[in-house]
Amino acid sequence: MARIAGVDIPREKRIVISLCYIYGIGKTLSQRILKVTNISEDKRVKDLTDDELVRIRTEVSKYKVEGDLRREVALNIKRLIEIGSYRGIRHRKGLPTRGQNTRNNARTRKGPRKTIANKKK
Repeated sequence: MARIAGVDIPREKRIVISLCYIYGIGKTLSQRILKVTNISEDKRVKDLTDDELVRIRTEVSKYKVEGDLRREVALNIKRLIEIGSYRGIRHRKGLPTRGQNTRNNARTRKGPRKTIANKKK
């Protein structure tokens, strides 16, 4: 396995897809990194040379990824909670923060249903 930004990326997949395993790198940024480093998107990770891996590592190091990005996101959420903003309150309660309907859906944020006895009357 190739190790980039502290993450083991899968060897059998195409490099453009493998880079997406790094937190903070999506498909678009992955394509941009490969374009700058002059590496084909169709190449598999196992077929990369050491020189190509070094070029990818140096390009990825220019972006905020993995631990730094996770820390920044966590601090942003913590700041919203501390200042008591509407979004911070929603984060604290574990509800959707971007205005979604919570009457019927929002099961991802709210968790499994808690049945209340004798609710229908």
